Amino acid sequence: MSTGLQLQSKITQSGELELALLEVETPTPGKGEVLIRMEAAPINPSDMWPLFGPADLTSAELSSTDDGAVLRAPIPKHLLGMVRSRFDQSLPVGNEGAGTVIAAGEGAEELVGRTVGISHGASYAQFACVPAPMCLVLNEGTTAREGASSFVNPLTALGMTETMQLENHSALVHTAAASNLGQMLNKICLADDVPLVNIVRTEEQAALLSDIGARYIVDSSADSFIKDLIQAIDETGATLGFDAVGGGQLASDILLCMEQVLSKDAVGLNTYGSEQHKQVYIYGMLNTAPTVLNRGYGMSWGVGGWLLPRFLQRIGHERAGKLRQRVADEITTTFASSFVDELSLKEVLQPSNISRYVAKKTGAKYLINPGKA
Repeated sequence: MSTGLQLQSKITQSGELELALLEVETPTPGKGEVLIRMEAAPINPSDMWPLFGPADLTSAELSSTDDGAVLRAPIPKHLLGMVRSRFDQSLPVGNEGAGTVIAAGEGAEELVGRTVGISHGASYAQFACVPAPMCLVLNEGTTAREGASSFVNPLTALGMTETMQLENHSALVHTAAASNLGQMLNKICLADDVPLVNIVRTEEQAALLSDIGARYIVDSSADSFIKDLIQAIDETGATLGFDAVGGGQLASDILLCMEQVLSKDAVGLNTYGSEQHKQVYIYGMLNTAPTVLNRGYGMSWGVGGWLLPRFLQRIGHERAGKLRQRVADEITTTFASSFVDELSLKEVLQPSNISRYVAKKTGAKYLINPGKA
């Protein structure tokens, strides 16, 4: 029996996180399945909750076990209800990654030897066994490192412009816009001639986006933020926003600025605001505080959640396939990712490394190499 290492996360009913590196049996691919030697997997903001839940990582402790290593951290009692559905279950983690197909079941033999990307929720492991249709077959010459981030950020960025078209908008507003995803979205919008308003937090982030050609950039830390945002929305006509922050009143501010633009020429009573619909989708939670809505934008508006898997279901297999192919074709250009450090599976558990990658700083993306000693 062959085995490989895998990271698994468990939250106990008594209130403790156990993130463990375990030796698990390497599966044998069945009909239509492939076995992948995982060679690269990014640590995305969306991986934080599966990894750690609401654990207090300042009190985390790492210890060795017979099987590998385990990180333990307490869960505050008042937050346990948020993770009730996963009590006492050891769950694999890792939203996406890439590697080489080393074995295949009947009907998938043509993938043996190919480098593929996958997104199946168990990528922080040395081996993965998945149905062949789940694989994004990378173009010849593309490395696993280059293709590691071929799902979450690229398809989310493409999903934003697709949603814009599906819902009859013509321009976008995006927050946390200097992120890896935000840079991809800018490249898409520049190539596809989509007006994009970028909201950043610092002058350095604004300069980063300016260097790649972004035209509309507003700094939320500036005293003139609301004025600048109104002007950018007026020039672009944006009525759709995507918010990675979630907490606070940024979504509300975006709607308010949209309404001010849409109602700028109104005369007489304007009790219910513009009839044109304004929409902000929250797709992240960089700020876990409550979302605050200061109602000042009429009655034609919406705030909702946006999740990539549900969007892909919405557009169907054929359209999703075309988006995936665009990612494969542009993985070293439009959808290129850079990494500040490469960690082994065991190094992911070290508190000193955790403090670095949970910070989720712009330009500080980390990569896991499951084969690294």
